[in-house]
Amino acid sequence: MFLYAIKILTGDRGKYIGILIALTFAAFIITQQAAIFAGIMARTYSFISDTSQPNIWVMDRGVQFIDDIKPLPDTEVLRVRSVSGVKWAVPMYKGLLRVKKSNGQFEQCILVGIDNATLIGGPPEMVDGSIANLRMNDGVIVNEVGAHTKLATRNPLHPKAAPIPLHIWETLDINDNRAVVVGLCKVARTFQTQPVIYTTFSRATQFAPKERKLLSFILVQSDPDINPQVVCNQIREQTGLAAYTREQFIDLTIKYYLKNTGIPLNFGVSVLLGFIIGTAIAGQTFYNFTLDHIRFYGTFKAMGAGNKLLTQMVILQALTVGGIGWGLGTGGACLFGFLFGETELAFKLPLSLFLFSGIAIFLIVAIAAMLSLYKIFKLEPAIVFKS
Repeated sequence: MFLYAIKILTGDRGKYIGILIALTFAAFIITQQAAIFAGIMARTYSFISDTSQPNIWVMDRGVQFIDDIKPLPDTEVLRVRSVSGVKWAVPMYKGLLRVKKSNGQFEQCILVGIDNATLIGGPPEMVDGSIANLRMNDGVIVNEVGAHTKLATRNPLHPKAAPIPLHIWETLDINDNRAVVVGLCKVARTFQTQPVIYTTFSRATQFAPKERKLLSFILVQSDPDINPQVVCNQIREQTGLAAYTREQFIDLTIKYYLKNTGIPLNFGVSVLLGFIIGTAIAGQTFYNFTLDHIRFYGTFKAMGAGNKLLTQMVILQALTVGGIGWGLGTGGACLFGFLFGETELAFKLPLSLFLFSGIAIFLIVAIAAMLSLYKIFKLEPAIVFKS
């Protein structure tokens, strides 16, 4: 009987392909939009993930997310170092500064100043040069994407030609200060999309506009035999500053963007529309498919098949088209991510999104199956004897 169910499903090629197209489209939209949303959220905390050496971030109590900088006095580093359970603590500067390129154009860049002695907080991966080169006079390290895009320059004699990427040993003007590119690095794309420039903390404070407070964060590593959360609590009690583990700071940043931006609503509407359209088209097509083959089910009932067996046949048909449609749709979303993953488009497809889209698609086919089963349950076997 189950073999007959599959033959009935695939026998009507037009409606079979129509159901698959509807489910594939729904799976693609749900997976793709959810993956872009996850990618955007990942970019909001990418700087925290890239700074992997510390397991605790210390900052002003008013900081709400990674880019909400509220400067501290430099002396706070010494206070944090004195807290029991702190293995080491180093300063970090983070801010937006204007950078003048060789052609005279300006570009807003993210400037990161890391500890002079240890260089903790530097880029996760070097592409050209060494992080130790920051100890050279006026040395800075630029992220590779920024060097090839916003910090690249165009030849004035050939304006339509491809931009010339920023290379190592070229110079920049950062807030009227000379800077020499001593290395190129690879970092995760940020939510703000500006180029990222690393230098030492003391040099960053020289580049930055003169202020009384220029310390953005204090990066802390706790003793390995002490729970980081215990150290965070002690830092809060003894210094009055906010202290979060890396995971807590990531959660704080994500919650800020979820609560204070329209990103969740915009992508939520797209996912919901994909679900509704998929349900409407697949449900109607599957219901019409059942109506067109109602005599087959009437024949099975006349032969003694009960509602339980007919339900299993319809569920098998629904699971078949649901599985194929989900596979094609998520496969298309994966291909989309592969083709555009290295561009400005944010795209992240963790396993949880596969499960989410799978649940959504099988919920769609479940609704479609229920509509069809309602008609089958009311079916009288005598229909097969009508002309």
